[in-house]
Amino acid sequence: MSRSPASASPATATACCSEDEVIALVHRFYARVRKDPLLGPVFARHVHDWDAHLARLVDFWSAVLRGTRRFSGAPMPRHMALPGLRPALFERWLTLFRQTTAALGNPALQAEADLRAAAIAERFWQQYRIEGRDRPTPAPSDPGERA
Repeated sequence: MSRSPASASPATATACCSEDEVIALVHRFYARVRKDPLLGPVFARHVHDWDAHLARLVDFWSAVLRGTRRFSGAPMPRHMALPGLRPALFERWLTLFRQTTAALGNPALQAEADLRAAAIAERFWQQYRIEGRDRPTPAPSDPGERA
């Protein structure tokens, strides 16, 4: 059973990384995402203010990894509204994330962040499928056709 950000023990979570490491993780990871041929276009369509988005993501990952309480919000509904997500996108997101955590040189951060990222991706994809958003959208019918 995974811990939610609010239930993470600050003493335990703080031991895994510093705030500077969280900032490095978020900024390096999303720099990779933005350059990625598969993920970059998806994010480019939906993120219009990268400075604000990165600040929010730092708050989110700081809550997840360090037990801080700066993040408030509900990321699930915003992600559920994204059209056309598919397993390959989640797999690529996790691959880039794991590459980024490995490059940071902090095994405790890497283990915890990778575990949390995999759980988050799984929950998002599971909810996406539950809501039927993984099914192709039917083409609009011809208005001239009669039922």
